[in-house]
Amino acid sequence: MTESRSLLSLFQKWESAVTGTNNLQPPHFAHLLQEDGADRGVSNIVEHTGDVIDGSIFVARVRTGTDGHPYIPQAIDKGATVIIGQRPLADLDQPIPSDVLYFETTDSAESTAWLAAAWHDFPGQHLRIIGLTGTNGKTTTGAILFGILQQAGIKCGLITTIRAVFGDVEEPTGLHVTTPAAPQLQGYLRRMVDSGLTHCIIETTSHGLAQHRVTAVPYEFGVLTNITHEHIDYHGSYAEYVAAKKRLFEIASQHPNGHLVLNSDDPVYAEFSQIEAPKQVSFGQFLKPDGNRPDVTGSDVQFSAKNTQFQLSLLPRTHSSPIFTELLGQFNVSNILCAAAVAQALGVTIDQIKDGVAAVKAVSGRMERIDEGQPFLTIVDFAHTPDALDKAIESAKNMLQKDSSTRGKIITVFGSAGKRDIEKRRLMAETSAQKADITILTAEDPRTEPLEGILEMMASGCVSQGGVEGETFWRVPDRGQAIYLAATLAQPADILLICGKGHEQSMCFGIQEFPWDDRHATRLALQAYLQKKPMPSLGLPTENPLF
Repeated sequence: MTESRSLLSLFQKWESAVTGTNNLQPPHFAHLLQEDGADRGVSNIVEHTGDVIDGSIFVARVRTGTDGHPYIPQAIDKGATVIIGQRPLADLDQPIPSDVLYFETTDSAESTAWLAAAWHDFPGQHLRIIGLTGTNGKTTTGAILFGILQQAGIKCGLITTIRAVFGDVEEPTGLHVTTPAAPQLQGYLRRMVDSGLTHCIIETTSHGLAQHRVTAVPYEFGVLTNITHEHIDYHGSYAEYVAAKKRLFEIASQHPNGHLVLNSDDPVYAEFSQIEAPKQVSFGQFLKPDGNRPDVTGSDVQFSAKNTQFQLSLLPRTHSSPIFTELLGQFNVSNILCAAAVAQALGVTIDQIKDGVAAVKAVSGRMERIDEGQPFLTIVDFAHTPDALDKAIESAKNMLQKDSSTRGKIITVFGSAGKRDIEKRRLMAETSAQKADITILTAEDPRTEPLEGILEMMASGCVSQGGVEGETFWRVPDRGQAIYLAATLAQPADILLICGKGHEQSMCFGIQEFPWDDRHATRLALQAYLQKKPMPSLGLPTENPLF
């Protein structure tokens, strides 16, 4: 945002967009119409003082554990000329200079979303927007759907935790990113409209919904992959986590052509299917709670270490086609069904769906095979929740050779993040101890927590399920060394699962991000194993014996 905008015009566009709705109204600005010269040009909308330039609108955003109001003086010193906050002017610690406008709002985060949309002239109104939410599968489902729509000739943009795609242009969305902040997200939508795109897929997280990053986005489709245990540290309870997800479907239900696309195999289906919307579509592999078949379903599923095959059925039931995909695992069947349900609702034919699925060769860090010539299958996956880890292990079991004389083992390598949901640590360790043959516990973004404490909690989870340290599970703080150990323990028929980081490009120790890519580390570990050399240094602080 470098071009100046009229503050008054932003408020007027915001007011026009929300008139007659229950959405947040703009702060009162009638005096700007009455006072000669009171309107002013503004240069951008920011929430961090580091982004302030002359003429900025600084939004003093209130979040869990943080408050932007104490930073108002710093923002003004750096050139902000408009402040939007949630506190009354009289309650601020320092007076606001006479040449700086202060507006009070009931929700500063929501105000940012509407201002950002107004800044870009509400680009979402010119796109058919598909919102994907769920604990697991969002990124993969988005990639599959994107491939299908491309195959069908639909000009579609894509915004995920990995990348943003605008036609022929692709950009990374950052480190540890969920849904982009509202100004960035609206900027992406504007670029899509200006590039001639007609559709957009947005990976829509619970954080993005709860923090109003996607408020002012006119979703036509609300799509649910699944909901399992995750982010309880942020939302406070599972019920609040579900409620945050539900906001997407409440938004889509208000769209004149709103579609709710729901996983009928998921326990929350009964609750979400009660949301009234113009259209609702179900997908799944089992009968719905009412005993009827889902609208989109799959049968005759066959798994191997190289591909997955099944029969896809759409409504009407005469619409059926065999599906072949290089994507691995049971959960990718569900992801494909989800994408197919959305695609059919958009008018895509079953043959285009079939061809689009076949064209998706791999999704970064999602059940991604790593092959350096080793005699065992090695897979990197983003599984960082108990449910995702469970599904990854079950998928690996389906790939094992069926001959009992050569049946291999499942070896997992994973950690659990610091300053995040503590309960996951025990649950993930228990899951692996129960279902895998060997578990190696290691670092995964410990942040400011002692890694030893995180590993101790996870080790306790393994022990509670009968795990024996040094026999069925190990603690290896350095992630590179943990992957290398797994390789040395693997036999030709085994499957090695490296879980938790997937596509991510860094690992956080303390407050510092260290370069890290599980796929690169796994390749180096396999190369070292094959060459009978030690694991090379990858620069993590855990390589220091004093860590």
